[in-house]
Amino acid sequence: MSGVTILAIESSCDETSAAVIEDGSLLSNIVFSQIDIHTKYGGVVPEIASRSHLEKVTAVTDEALDKAGKTLEDLSAVAVTCGPGLVGALLVGVSYAKALSYSLGCRLIGVNHMRGHIGAAFLAGAQPPCLTLVVSGGHTMIVRVDSYSDFTLLGSTRDDAAGEVFDKVARVVGLGYPGGPKLDKAADGGNEDYLVLPRAMLNEDNYDFSFSGIKSAVLNHINAAKMKNEPIDVPGVCASFRKCVCDILVGKTIRAAKNEGLNRIAVCGGVACNSLLRKMLIEACDQNGYDLTIPDASLCSDNAGMIAVSAYHQYLAGDFASLDLNASPSLSL
Repeated sequence: MSGVTILAIESSCDETSAAVIEDGSLLSNIVFSQIDIHTKYGGVVPEIASRSHLEKVTAVTDEALDKAGKTLEDLSAVAVTCGPGLVGALLVGVSYAKALSYSLGCRLIGVNHMRGHIGAAFLAGAQPPCLTLVVSGGHTMIVRVDSYSDFTLLGSTRDDAAGEVFDKVARVVGLGYPGGPKLDKAADGGNEDYLVLPRAMLNEDNYDFSFSGIKSAVLNHINAAKMKNEPIDVPGVCASFRKCVCDILVGKTIRAAKNEGLNRIAVCGGVACNSLLRKMLIEACDQNGYDLTIPDASLCSDNAGMIAVSAYHQYLAGDFASLDLNASPSLSL
């Protein structure tokens, strides 16, 4: 099918983004990040995020269309992230997309945010069948991808997401927000053996994760040091913690690929920007003869480009939404 032009909107958390895709080729991908807005609060404030989306969504959409050389009248469909995410933030995008779809008389497509992250891997060249590690601030999961629309969840976190514990540990050691990138940088100068941390569930016969115990072990160490008025080796804490989490993520992913008989692996989501995770996955895939796809950092964080590619494949499959589409903050894969 040719001549399919889709405008995609992403507003699930703290990035307001719009992208245009035509016949599978991404023409534009505009992102307005709210990091500067939320930094002084030490994390994302949902109400402030929603208000920022309201203020920016039209300008971001106009910029995406302009960069793509398209107008609203050129659109075959409007796509939008409908979940999971912050309910207020999602509602801004969903309401805006529904209004555009209705006024233009074009198709509406509701996109699962987690499937969107996998779409970023498709943009980077990943091809099904493959095994995908989706690792972000809100989710950590291993997904078998048999086609552009056939996904099977093999395992997920039973408590905190990997990105969530990165942010929490970074906050406790005083690195601030956004924690993940700052912890990654601090860890580069630390001793990975400074702390002995539990590799929770690494050797269990499943593909699930648990990171709350690791987080608690780090917090207990820091609190004990403070009570004794002892100095805290921040780089050492960060390096030990980062290595522990990456050991688990890589170990489970490689085991799943072997057991599922898949020789292609993709990793996506914000934590895919972590330098050690990338290094360890590259080494593990080289050792096992697997093809590895890691999207560019700009496609790992939340963006409408990944929503657009997912929407394109939904369009081809005839997977459209009606105007009663609603935000679904706990939407499953």
